[in-house]
Order: sequence, then structure tokens, then C-alpha cells
Amino acid sequence: MAEILSQDEIDSLLNALASGEVTAEELKQEEQTQRIRVYDFRRPNKFSKEQINTLESIYDNYARTLSTFLSGLLRITVQISMLSVEQLTYEEFIRSIPDPSVIVVFNMDTLEGNGIMEIKPQLSLGLIDLLLGGRGETSIISRSLTEIERTIMRRIGQQMLDISQEVWANIVEFRPRIETIETNPQFTQIVSPTEMVILISLETRIGKSDGIINYCFPYLALEPILEKLSAHYWFTRDAGEINHEQRHFLKDQLSSAKIPLKVVLGSSMLTVRDLLEIKVGDVVPVNRRVSDDLGVYIGSCPKFSAKPGVSHNRIAVQITDFLENGGSNCE
Repeated sequence: MAEILSQDEIDSLLNALASGEVTAEELKQEEQTQRIRVYDFRRPNKFSKEQINTLESIYDNYARTLSTFLSGLLRITVQISMLSVEQLTYEEFIRSIPDPSVIVVFNMDTLEGNGIMEIKPQLSLGLIDLLLGGRGETSIISRSLTEIERTIMRRIGQQMLDISQEVWANIVEFRPRIETIETNPQFTQIVSPTEMVILISLETRIGKSDGIINYCFPYLALEPILEKLSAHYWFTRDAGEINHEQRHFLKDQLSSAKIPLKVVLGSSMLTVRDLLEIKVGDVVPVNRRVSDDLGVYIGSCPKFSAKPGVSHNRIAVQITDFLENGGSNCE
């Protein structure tokens, strides 16, 4: 957009032309000079503005989800917000990382290559202190992690990466897995120094500790899905279209969910005296006949009826019916 001059600037320019201080030829040359854009061939811009805006939207959603997760895990207020998305060379990114630091190298399943999640030392030490029951206060600005702290960061780091699967679901099936945790940036080489990367920075405050969480993705890894990082693809997808990637993700999450299941053989009322006098071989009568169906509970809700039996030398039940109204009043 051209610069708009004020009336005073216009008057000053006309006076300069009239007095001969500035010539029309000089103004023309200055205008041509301003049209020249500096371009560094060592740092070619491989990500468009639209693609960067899409990544901002993705990780803005991720920041909100991650702050909710960490707030519930740590029982403390966690504030995470999008700070910036920029493209630079891998060498510039590595030089910006302090030594020591917490550098999580993860494999980007379904995408080629590795990515990096870098957490500033003071922030990671405060996070570990909270997980171990402390107040999240640390007087140490920077130091290397112990073996126990590495194990803790590997576990919490994997949980943080798992959350990104949901925000990437509309674009690609993203299943990051931690490969290693380094503290010296010089030992972390995922691409050549001159390769372009996208750097996503999240401003983070956990209790009294604050810092930056950086995510680094090489251009070569994101190149196959660059066409999907556009507003047209992001906002114009048919809402009724079957999203196989999202369906597969939800299926995996549901199939790995653990649900308490119990079968109630019957119940009986006993006095404390009877309970204290029970010995091996005694029979306790219950309020159910041998021929009656047993109640199968999911959590505290009756969902099925079943018959007792044996399967492969193990006590088992065979589902005989589904209780349609069994769990209507259950929580």
C-alpha cells in the first residue's frame, strides 16, 4: 500500500521543488530505489503468508488445549499463547538455543523426518518440580537434566506431543513419537544447517515459571502437505464428508480407553458378628437363584445380563441380553 502524505509534507515537498533543493529526477530515482526488495538467496522464503497463517491457527488451538491439559495435570494455572511463526535456516535455530536446554527430538509418523520441541531450561525445571510435588519455584536458571528428570520429561513430553494429533487431524494423521532428549544443541542435527525450517513459538507461564516452548519443523517434512496448509482447504471442506483420518484417530483413542467392568453374582446382608465368625467352608446365601441371569456393570451402571460359565479353564460369563434402560439414570 502506498504511503499517504499529509498536507504539511506535500507543502514541504512543493517548496523544496520550487527552491531547487530537490529535483524531479532525484524523486524519480528515490521512488525506483524504494521498489527494490532485498532478497537473501541463502534464506529463500519457502512458506507463503497463507501457510504461515494456517500454522498460526493450528497452534493457537494447540496452545489452548495444552494449557487446559497442563492446568488439570499440575493443579495450577497454566497460560500458553501463540507468540510467533517464522521461517529461518536450521543453523539459525540451533544457534538460538542455549546450552544446556531441553531438546526433544520426535519422529513425525506419516511424515518424513524428525521435528524438535524445545523447552527453555527454567520452564522445564519448574514443570518437573511441580510434577514432583513442589511449588514450581527454582533458583537455578539452567543446568543439565538428571536421569530421573529425563524420564519425567520423556513422559510429559510425549503427552504434550499426543495433544497435537487432534489439532493436526484435519490436515494429516500425525502420530509423533519421542526418539531422544538432548541438552546440547550441537548434538541435534535433523537436517543440514542451510535447510529452511518453520519455527513456532508459544509463550508459556506455569505458576511462577515462564519461558518459551518452540516447535521446529523442517520444510522437507512439511512439503508433501503444503497444499493443505491453505485457508481454502482449511475452511471449505465439506462438513458432511467422511474424514477417514479423524475417524481412525478417534477409533484408536476409543479402543485404548480403559473402562471398569464387573459382574455381580449377588448380594447378601450380614451382621458384623456373622462376618467375624465366617470360616472356610461356610456358605453365604445371596439374593439370586442359580438359574437367574447375572448383572454386568460398566462403571456403576447395569448394561448387560449374562450367564456364568467357564472359557479356556477360566471363569467367564456369556452375555445374554442388553439392558436398554439400564444406564439411563447412571452418571
